[in-house]
Amino acid sequence: MKESESGENMRDTPETHVCIVCREPKTSGIRIWDQFVCAACEREIVQTDVEDEKYDFYIERLKPIWLDKIS
Repeated sequence: MKESESGENMRDTPETHVCIVCREPKTSGIRIWDQFVCAACEREIVQTDVEDEKYDFYIERLKPIWLDKIS
């Protein structure tokens, strides 16, 4: 079993990823190609109506995913 530099068992410490939307380190969420979206942001995105003010914010935060794939 692999250990971290502090000697902790790595299986006991969930792996964190920085969310592309909220830009905070989180342990649960989804990967869209090479980017991570935390579970909380995923829920918000799915529940946001296209006429909601937050919709444009989410589009801007997710745009790098698509731009990376077309370039």
